[in-house]
Amino acid sequence: MNAYSVSGRNWILKKYNQEEQMFFKDNFSLDEITSKLLAIRKIKREDVISFLNPSIKNFLPNPEILNDMKKSSQRTYKMIKEKKMLGIFGDYDVDGATATALLGNYFSSLGLKFETYIPDRKKEGFGPSINAFKKLIEKNVNVIFTVDCGTLSFEAIDYAKSQNIDVIVIDHHQSEINLPNAFSIINPNRLDDKSNLNYLCAAGVVFMFLVSLNKELRDNKWFEINRVQEPNLMNYLDLVSLGTVCDVVPLIGLNRALVTQGLKIIKTKKNLGLKTLIDVCKIETNPNVYHLGYVLGPRINAGGRVGKSSHGANLLMNNNPKDVFKLALELDNYNKDRQDLESIVLKKILNEVEKNISDSVLVLSGNDWHEGVIGIVASRLKDKYNKPVVIISISDDIGKASARSVVGFDIGSIILAALQEKILLKGGGHKMAGGFTIKTNNIEKFKDFILRRFKKIKEELASDKPLYLDSIISSTAVNLDFFEKVNALAPFGSSNPEPKFIIENLKSVNNKIIKDKHIKSVLIGADGSSVKTIAFNSVEKEIGAYLLKKDNKSFNIAGKLSLNEWRGKKNVEFIIDDISVNKTFKNTVPSSIG
Repeated sequence: MNAYSVSGRNWILKKYNQEEQMFFKDNFSLDEITSKLLAIRKIKREDVISFLNPSIKNFLPNPEILNDMKKSSQRTYKMIKEKKMLGIFGDYDVDGATATALLGNYFSSLGLKFETYIPDRKKEGFGPSINAFKKLIEKNVNVIFTVDCGTLSFEAIDYAKSQNIDVIVIDHHQSEINLPNAFSIINPNRLDDKSNLNYLCAAGVVFMFLVSLNKELRDNKWFEINRVQEPNLMNYLDLVSLGTVCDVVPLIGLNRALVTQGLKIIKTKKNLGLKTLIDVCKIETNPNVYHLGYVLGPRINAGGRVGKSSHGANLLMNNNPKDVFKLALELDNYNKDRQDLESIVLKKILNEVEKNISDSVLVLSGNDWHEGVIGIVASRLKDKYNKPVVIISISDDIGKASARSVVGFDIGSIILAALQEKILLKGGGHKMAGGFTIKTNNIEKFKDFILRRFKKIKEELASDKPLYLDSIISSTAVNLDFFEKVNALAPFGSSNPEPKFIIENLKSVNNKIIKDKHIKSVLIGADGSSVKTIAFNSVEKEIGAYLLKKDNKSFNIAGKLSLNEWRGKKNVEFIIDDISVNKTFKNTVPSSIG
């Protein structure tokens, strides 16, 4: 641990190959910081150009490398040709909403009839049920697409088959060896899938399906025969990028291209629902990954958490300005309700945390904790303690759980293993998140099970909170030119984290508390240069206490750069993640940058 960190974090400068940095700099005409960041990320020499310029053309493979893709497209073409009613069953989170809207908007553009169904999180839980499929079948659907779910829905799919209804599963959650008796299952996380696209979210998999289906329709001259204009699938990438960012899947390979191009489509505001939500949120700059993950995504999620679960998908499919504005406002209000509930539940759960603080995995349970927010609370606690967290809300001897994990501990596989051991009633997930249902008398058994599994992984996952940093920079580097060099590696997210830096020997000259939570500061370097900073949610934390303390000692800050755009003006400031005191951080590289 770094004893000089005010929040007790261990500052670790990332290692890199200096020869690789020099190769990137000399052979690709790159500046020092961009080449260094590429070396830190271990980008291969042959991948540098595509990494810095991610295009769909360079990354999009033939969709048919995914199992069951061809047969799914052919079956769907047959249904479209016969003008059959289509059904879409989607999950209630952002990935499910965007995946549902992708299919729905595509079908609408072809003039097709379809019905959608998004389950109620509290009443119905995750994934298809017999009752939900009954309701879709009663609306005369002839085929059901499940998106962002369905891989483990054995009973519901058996029921649909008994009613002579084909089910096409489009999912990305982890699977078992045995699969449901669906017509087809497109899932890059099937154990027998060789596509190497297991990092896609459901919206990404749906996009691949649309590419395949579009080609099937084109090859059969459906557009020509029916005098329908072929959709431009690039215009659907706004929703793909939203689902990809919000599901926190790795921003590598195809995902990187999908998000990069999707952000360009979002700027054009082609989707009325998304445009309206951007306006309601008063986002006055071009939306970026931050806005998708922390502003727009939580509002679309809020319907599934505390309001009407169908609101998110409906917002993204509706073209009536009046209806869309109403949906966007309600989602914004739901998000405020969610924040209030989250605060209440977090306070309750913190009492349980203290009782279990020594556990390497926090498994916490209590009566009637709101199911819509326990996932967010689990995420907050995971970040705070750097441990996997499972929160179980108990009602009538049944617990419903949300789980969040740390890098290196695959929580989706753990849930599947617990299912196979008959510890859980149902469940599913992926590497970083999951959910399940459990009988209360099995909670302790599950806790023992997950703790035993965790012991098998490296001890470093359970170490004190590390803060990985890319480089030491000078205070003069906090400017637009340097920001744009760093931003050449965007979009940032899972598997491509936003670069973090150290600035040494600063003194505070001005502090201001914003909204009773954040602290804006002006810091002065040893050379007299100033740095504008902000420390979010820091007023009641160690960072805030140090910034507000009136003394003249110098200190070091760690964090990242942020671009503020306001009425055409661009300013770069430094977001403080941590502070270290009275000690110069030892640089492991030749020199500071800036």
